[in-house]
Amino acid sequence: MANPVILADKLTVTKNNAVILSELSFAVQPGSITGLIGPSGSGKTTLMRSIVGVQKFTGNLTIAGKWAGQRQLRRQIGYVTQSPAVYFDLTVWQNLQYFATLTRAQEKDVEKILQTVKLDKQRDQLVESLSGGQKARVSLAVALLGDPQLLVLDEPTVGLDPLLRNDLWDMFKDLAKDGRTILVSSHVMDEAERCKNLLLLRDGKLLWNDTKSALLDHTKKDTVGDAFVAMIKKSGVA
Repeated sequence: MANPVILADKLTVTKNNAVILSELSFAVQPGSITGLIGPSGSGKTTLMRSIVGVQKFTGNLTIAGKWAGQRQLRRQIGYVTQSPAVYFDLTVWQNLQYFATLTRAQEKDVEKILQTVKLDKQRDQLVESLSGGQKARVSLAVALLGDPQLLVLDEPTVGLDPLLRNDLWDMFKDLAKDGRTILVSSHVMDEAERCKNLLLLRDGKLLWNDTKSALLDHTKKDTVGDAFVAMIKKSGVA
């Protein structure tokens, strides 16, 4: 088996004497789509911030064999925040050109990414005029600049209608087939059903780190939602 892209051992985050993440230990394998699933306030975003290197923590956390936060990892990780971190008063192309300068991506790569996220026809539109799903694609396109091998996506489909969600998930699957590792967070159990691998988080504690099929088998349940509830009861995390 290949070395994990993400490897955590007793990862802990404390803020104002409150424990936000409590001794999380898990691994994420290369080329996988892993769902980081949990209700709002469970610590999902804090974990993602730790992975991309902008959150202080104790314990061990490595990305592609390097300590999280190291400068060498900046081009290897693409991070999409829940709110689009792009300029609404610029066109799609202008946004990509601007961020390509920061990541030193070549223009041919920008063209390829536009086609990957299916925005080549909207290249000259202002971002503010795009639909919600298209705005999400612009954020994803920016994250893909520099050819990162790890994509960290924070609630990327929140607020989108079912058809747009399906389009984005098809895109995630294509990216994983190309060898990228994807960590996608959600508080919606329907999203968890789309993931082969799951990290279940509740009140800063990790309840599960394995495949969806193993979870359903372990809990003798038919859905991830029911399995999550079963794991909460079993763990005693109220």
